[in-house]
Amino acid sequence: MDKAWMHIEDRLHSNSYGEGVRQFMAMAQAHSPGSDRIRCPCKRCRNRAFHTLSLVEDHLFIIGIDPTHTEWIFHGEDDPFLDATFSDEEGDDASASNDYIDDVDDMLDDIRVGSFMDDSATNQGNANTNDEPPTYNTSTNLTFEELVADAGRPLYPSCATFSKLSFIVKLLHIKTLGGWTVKSFDMVIKLLQAAFPNALFPDSFNDARRLERGLGFSYKKIHACPNDCALFWKENAEFNECPKCNASGWISSTSNHQRIPQKVLRYFPLKPRLQKLFMSKKTA
Repeated sequence: MDKAWMHIEDRLHSNSYGEGVRQFMAMAQAHSPGSDRIRCPCKRCRNRAFHTLSLVEDHLFIIGIDPTHTEWIFHGEDDPFLDATFSDEEGDDASASNDYIDDVDDMLDDIRVGSFMDDSATNQGNANTNDEPPTYNTSTNLTFEELVADAGRPLYPSCATFSKLSFIVKLLHIKTLGGWTVKSFDMVIKLLQAAFPNALFPDSFNDARRLERGLGFSYKKIHACPNDCALFWKENAEFNECPKCNASGWISSTSNHQRIPQKVLRYFPLKPRLQKLFMSKKTA
């Protein structure tokens, strides 16, 4: 589809611009996710906000379409990265046109580039279980296609600020910054569900974690010596005391509840993340 109309300044009087908007809106409507709301690609909204089809059309005429938004992956065009072979013929100018505006889109782009490398890393991890912490089984996590679909769904029918994906990411971020417990997170979710029954909230923290792991945020918890002498891992995995300073690895308690470790290290496997970076010469 010819996109030269995107650079026309006289939007209200140009037949070419009007025809371009008509074709764009027809394609966007045909691929809208079951509603009349789509991401608005005008210069002000820049695909961050969801509006009705009629309002998006008004924005395109009054405000103008963002001329850098030449890959219409949210409005029906095939994603070029799904068809690309990362050939050497592609230059920096070609990648610059794939202008992902918000952080969620950038994150999905990173996942897409390196997704198949995770499968390789998982297989290698299963073959070397004596050397590295076990990798996660991703069969219960969201697939990339599901993540893209959630990025295109408004949080609720009239929401113009959050998609389902961006809201859950922000909620998990707040949980981390605020030090919420899993129980408190679930209580907030139940309250939000009661207040906004039509919103696409996760059912629980565990449900949100499916998304988190689908984004590549999984990690392995490893107990550590409170004095940072050693990790209770590999040959030390069964120890209750540090092999160097003899400090207990557990918090003293008189209750019969599950023992609580003194210190916990969170291990984020580096290899899959580096593989994602070096899959393309543009990010290497």
